[in-house]
Amino acid sequence: MLDINISLVVQIVNFLILIFVLNAILYRPIRNVLLQRKEKFEGLERDVENAVKEAKDKGESFSEGIKEARQRGVTQRDKLIEAGESQEKEIIKGINERAQADLREFKQQLADKREEVRAALLKEVDNISKDIGKKILGRAV
Repeated sequence: MLDINISLVVQIVNFLILIFVLNAILYRPIRNVLLQRKEKFEGLERDVENAVKEAKDKGESFSEGIKEARQRGVTQRDKLIEAGESQEKEIIKGINERAQADLREFKQQLADKREEVRAALLKEVDNISKDIGKKILGRAV
């Protein structure tokens, strides 16, 4: 059987002193290092999460900026197209007006020339008819 004597008490005290010494010398510094490491990793995780959120926000704002720029570009393009179309209409209108004026002028010149030619031909008709009459009749008419 077991004898409970002073050696058991000495062993228990020895065990408690050993736990106290090991805790002070070995376990506490290791736990502090592990705690610091855990805090550092948690801080890094927060930094990573913040960086991911910032990147996502920046990506969204960049996408919004591109979308707005495209909309402004489309609006400006439409305005330029409208301005070009109105200028085109004005130019075509001017060309048509000039062509109509040129056509009227040409018709007037043609009518004037026709009248000149007609007057000249009428003068010639009299002379030719007199010459024909002279030749046919053999005398002056």
